[in-house]
Amino acid sequence: MKFLIPTAKEMADPGSIPAQQLSEQSQAILAAVSCLSADQLTAFYKISPAAAQKEWQRWQDLLAGTASSYPAIQLFNGLMYRQIDRENLDYLAEHVLITSALYGVIGATFPIAEHRLDFQQHLKIDGHSLKTYWRPLYDQAVSGEDLLISLLSSEFETVFSPTVQERFVRVLFHEEKAGQLKTHSTISKKGRGLLLKQAQQKNVNTLKQLKKLSFEQFNYREELSNPQQLVFVRKVD
Repeated sequence: MKFLIPTAKEMADPGSIPAQQLSEQSQAILAAVSCLSADQLTAFYKISPAAAQKEWQRWQDLLAGTASSYPAIQLFNGLMYRQIDRENLDYLAEHVLITSALYGVIGATFPIAEHRLDFQQHLKIDGHSLKTYWRPLYDQAVSGEDLLISLLSSEFETVFSPTVQERFVRVLFHEEKAGQLKTHSTISKKGRGLLLKQAQQKNVNTLKQLKKLSFEQFNYREELSNPQQLVFVRKVD
């Protein structure tokens, strides 16, 4: 069983670890982005000039080999990540894969540098979009896995080929109020992190065990689910 999770824009500083050399594919992306000026990065990211200057320096540090590296699961600090127990890494190292636009599909504790890049940025590598550039290696990274639990947004899911996506078991999170179900990004991101935390604590290794999890009033709803989609619902007043 492997959980697939996305990266996050927000990052923390968990303490650096020795770096790992970038793959050939990552080096090509680094070469393409690091040649952009701070002004060009302002448009590239659609961020302020001050924020773009910060990103420019990160890319230059990566290019120079002076960037610090951190375990990926501890560096990213978005809402989903903050729900996870990131002090206990054994389960995460075995069962979690992070999908990155710079590094590819990596293990939870893989050492990475601070950077900002996702699949919404318009970047061509050897004439390919980031998604088509990474697709063969994304597929290859999960080729031997028998159970793939997708906690990905569509942005990251669609990097994989349609054939691989058909193998995903997706997990959805809803709130129920007065008999009506609703969802939005905050519910989804928090639910994904809480689910993963419970899987850590219960040492979940099977789909049957996953369905039995209950957390923060979220419970599995069989009547809303199907073999490729698990639905967890939390009732609210």
